[in-house]
Amino acid sequence: MTTTENRPWRGVLVATALPLNDDLSVNHDRYAAHCAWLVENGCDGVVPNGSLGEYQVLTPQERARVVETAVSAVGGSRVMPGVAAYGSAEARRWAEQARDAGCASVMLLPPNAYRADERSVLAHYAAVAEVGLPVVAYNNPIDTKVDLVPELLAKLHAEGFVQGVKEFSGDVRRAYRIAELAPELDLLVGADDVLLELAVAGAKGWVAGYPNALPASSVELYHAAVKGDLDTAGRLYRQLHPLLRWDSRVEFVQAIKLSMDIVGRPGGPVRPPRVPLLPEQEAAVRAATEKAVAAGLG
Repeated sequence: MTTTENRPWRGVLVATALPLNDDLSVNHDRYAAHCAWLVENGCDGVVPNGSLGEYQVLTPQERARVVETAVSAVGGSRVMPGVAAYGSAEARRWAEQARDAGCASVMLLPPNAYRADERSVLAHYAAVAEVGLPVVAYNNPIDTKVDLVPELLAKLHAEGFVQGVKEFSGDVRRAYRIAELAPELDLLVGADDVLLELAVAGAKGWVAGYPNALPASSVELYHAAVKGDLDTAGRLYRQLHPLLRWDSRVEFVQAIKLSMDIVGRPGGPVRPPRVPLLPEQEAAVRAATEKAVAAGLG
């Protein structure tokens, strides 16, 4: 039977927000404590250097240290770094860095400097797969303009280049097509606000955003959903959805960090070019977060 031991990307893996100091430097001590706190609250692992971790605006030294910090905090088997880069050679170097740091898997966007064709996508994943770590593809056609459609994912899996996919298209119908074309390819929920729909459709994991602020209730929601306990899952989903939907919005980093600040976790500011939330956005996030906390969610 397949378990999270040989498929460490299964379960709830949090795409970790990165605590920044007021001067916008990385607070690695707070980040380590945050990773440990997430695992203590039932999360299965962490995904550093995703979009939520603001990897695009980190220096190479910062980006490498973030991975090392996460591994030191929770162990390499629980860490699946994002290794996205404009070029395949750089993505491969980040995969090598993850391997050398002790990580058990990596998450990889398709080439995103331009609208890559299918042959380029296959070559990109082939280059990173050669590093030897299992690769979870990340399909985010909204931001990358490259869509890993089910047929392409099936090719990537058949070649042994990817073992799972973080699906962020928002099209929950794809879950069933992926299962038909590549039944051994693990589908991971990629957007918080379609968690229930994709869990019911057979997802094996959730690369999650809002557990950064509310891990225990998010983990309860996930497990209820995958077990088919729709009474529990439906109740929690309705309570959390006003927050979960921020994960699919442009301001997702700012929103999640604000919720973290409200519940007493280290969120802090964001780096440019991101800017603070508008007053009405901040009010909406604050109200939804406070309502969730008042309802006993955490």
